[in-house]
Amino acid sequence: MNTLSQRAAARTAGFLLLLGGLTFVSAGTIHFWQGWLFWLSFSTSVTAITAYLLKHDPALVERRMRAGPRAESRPSQKIIQAINLVMFVGIVIVPGLDHRFGWSQVPAVLVVVANLLMLAALGFILFVVRENTFAASTITVERGQRVICTGPYAHVRHPMYAGALPLIFAIPIALGSWWGLLVAAISLPLIIARILDEERALAAELAGYDDYRRTVPYRLIPLVW
Repeated sequence: MNTLSQRAAARTAGFLLLLGGLTFVSAGTIHFWQGWLFWLSFSTSVTAITAYLLKHDPALVERRMRAGPRAESRPSQKIIQAINLVMFVGIVIVPGLDHRFGWSQVPAVLVVVANLLMLAALGFILFVVRENTFAASTITVERGQRVICTGPYAHVRHPMYAGALPLIFAIPIALGSWWGLLVAAISLPLIIARILDEERALAAELAGYDDYRRTVPYRLIPLVW
């Protein structure tokens, strides 16, 4: 394994172990079939996506490894991403607590459907990053970057977030919790704030972005916004 592969593997493994820890510690038990199904589905998908991108677009993997509030250059994004990180943790922990204390019950069939939706969302995100190798985890414009207007970018300006939305709302249901949807709903204004701030940065720094905005009027959902 080269250095990038080693770093990506270590970071992915660390993230997935942390995700599993948050899931089962909050639930207070390992006897949590919804947690196991979610963790195995998510882990398999993320590992496969990472392996695929390491082979086909290692530069994108390098870009996306620069993530988190400290990696952001814009003060507003440092704040937004810090809150987003807390919200993501909440999306996992609240369902765990829900399972522990029996606050709500989600039918098994909906748990399975939510896992399938989560896999579809992750697959769509892979489709997006294949179309745009500059889809970094931070808001930045790099040398040689150009406006992408093909594939999903021909329909909405921020297809990555369009894929993240069903993922965020699928996770609590996949974990068998209705209450977790409340945390997902709180995350929505943060996504909107990040998109608006990102557009200001791209309009100022990326050549041709204003023309692209006129060509593709919708940010997140066609015919809606």
